[in-house]
Amino acid sequence: MSTAPAARTPGAVRAGEGEYVFDLGTVQKIQGGPDYSTAHGPCVEGDRIIVGLMRMKAGTGAVLHSHPNEQWIYILEGTFQATIGGKQCDAPAGSVVYIPADTLHDGRATPEADVVFFTCKDASYGLQGIKAA
Repeated sequence: MSTAPAARTPGAVRAGEGEYVFDLGTVQKIQGGPDYSTAHGPCVEGDRIIVGLMRMKAGTGAVLHSHPNEQWIYILEGTFQATIGGKQCDAPAGSVVYIPADTLHDGRATPEADVVFFTCKDASYGLQGIKAA
């Protein structure tokens, strides 16, 4: 039985004492942002870092939102198109994207292919952000 505290992100797995390896193929998938994003995949939280392996179907993505924690996104497949702090960016596979805390941003997969990315956030807040008004 895990001695881990509850996860900050609903549905995420929280690492507990003695838990060191997580098979992301079997970890329950969650929505990256239920009210603003199509990103979905497994998410694991530690004391200071949150990680997720997310997929956005081709032509879908996340509308403008922010979160109080910074985020890194490593693109594994496809191309991630984003607007971060008002600047448009294209990030193909192999790229790393940085999103500072409290910065308005959106992101989407191109119409040609799904985008798969590994994301890391500091655990000062959960995985899911806040949709812009």
